[in-house]
Amino acid sequence: MNIEQVRDFVLSLYGVTEDQPFGDDNITFRVEGKIFLCLWLANGKQGARDSMPRFACKLAPERNEMLREQYEAVTPAFHWNKKHWSDIYYEQLEPEQVMAWIVESYELIVSKLPKAVRANFI
Repeated sequence: MNIEQVRDFVLSLYGVTEDQPFGDDNITFRVEGKIFLCLWLANGKQGARDSMPRFACKLAPERNEMLREQYEAVTPAFHWNKKHWSDIYYEQLEPEQVMAWIVESYELIVSKLPKAVRANFI
């Protein structure tokens, strides 16, 4: 997947909005105001790995640990709580896997919404 495909897929999910509250370097995607994914836009300044295309997504802590052990392209998120967020280097992975993790992140946030709001997402 490339950056446009990631953005298009995320925006295809029901109720997703995008904004740039942290500046021009990234786009955050939200559902009901809650961030579930942050897509990195700028080139990194710390080194080669940091300039590679990636996004941070929120997953369950045990799921993050498992994925980091299994995939080199999944690392603790740079500017996010490393227990709950992972950086996904999406160009190094199969598109189906990337989309599945995006949906998993989205569903995690939806599952924590109030019951009345959650009913709109079923």
